[in-house]
Amino acid sequence: MANLKDIRIRINSVKTTRQVTSAMKMVSAAKLKKAQDNVDHVRPFVSKLVEISNFLGSSVENIDETFGYATPKKGKTLILAIASNKGLAGAFNSTIVKEVDRMLKEEWASEYQNGNLEVFAVGKQLVKGLVARHINVDTENNDVLDNLTKENVYKIADSLMTAFAKSYYQKIILVYNTFVNAALQNVTTQQLLPLSVAKSEENSGAYLDFIVEPSKAEVLADMVPQVVQAKLLAAFLESAASEHGSRMTSMNKATDNATELLGDLQLQYNKARQAAITNELIEIVSGAEALNS
Repeated sequence: MANLKDIRIRINSVKTTRQVTSAMKMVSAAKLKKAQDNVDHVRPFVSKLVEISNFLGSSVENIDETFGYATPKKGKTLILAIASNKGLAGAFNSTIVKEVDRMLKEEWASEYQNGNLEVFAVGKQLVKGLVARHINVDTENNDVLDNLTKENVYKIADSLMTAFAKSYYQKIILVYNTFVNAALQNVTTQQLLPLSVAKSEENSGAYLDFIVEPSKAEVLADMVPQVVQAKLLAAFLESAASEHGSRMTSMNKATDNATELLGDLQLQYNKARQAAITNELIEIVSGAEALNS
């Protein structure tokens, strides 16, 4: 059985750890509320933008030849993965690493082996995880997570659209965590470019009472960049909310585990202390008997 000093050191260490995890849980809970509000605001905005662009796209002839909708005949595929700069968030980062690894080994194995696929990683922990799996990271941008603003995300979107327009990329795919609740985040893969138009009779007739000026084609041309920007912004906001939710849940579990461990250590300490007292009493009684004999 460990001596009393060793047990006291462990108890103090666990108490310190519990204080840290409890503080991190409260910080993440506070950040989660704001991040969840951002997600709740951006989802209907993106949904309406896509709905309107689908309506306009269904009404414009030769849509596959204009406005950047069509897939270029040449260019690389880009996987843009979004995670976090920080750890201690459960499986938040590792799930993205595993999904990218799976995509490179299954869906895009030939493109990756032939050098026709690039990986754009956002998040220091994501970069570390990919490098550990011997996955080459062609581009990384970790600063945007430290200052997650609409302007900074739009800069990334604009650079991607420029590269796509120049046929450097023929397809851009997003990989990120979608926020469900604090305890559940789903890994999502979404095609950012080229944009697809859901052509249907329902779309073409949904806005028959609307008059579009100056023309549907011109309005659509202005909307395409906004749709791409909004989709990328939504992905970053979903990922941020997922990170805070995952970290809050993980720190809550860590705090509970520390509390349980403290109880076990305290019981062990009491038993060791009782054993030490019993041994001292035995030694005293044995000494007294020796003197009387």
